[in-house]
Amino acid sequence: MSKFGDLIEGEKPILLAFYEGVENEEDRIQPILLDVAKAIADAGKVIKLDISKNPKLVEALRIKAAPTFTIYKSSEMVWRETGEQDANTLIGLISEYLD
Repeated sequence: MSKFGDLIEGEKPILLAFYEGVENEEDRIQPILLDVAKAIADAGKVIKLDISKNPKLVEALRIKAAPTFTIYKSSEMVWRETGEQDANTLIGLISEYLD
């Protein structure tokens, strides 16, 4: 968990996408996350996390379903939503937290 703390600290917003490592879901989420990453460039980060490879983190954050998206800013979760999201929605949300 200390690695997670290091990951979310800092002033730049971070979009975390928790997904299930099944082929269909990863194929759907990857292009969306690439679009978000391109749109925010160096002003923030986009990270995807396979829930099956991060069970302790998933339990600690009480992730119950995939995909689940969260935005962290300055070590605090500022937004969270479970379910499909499109790139424009995610870009709009994370843009609210860009400096």
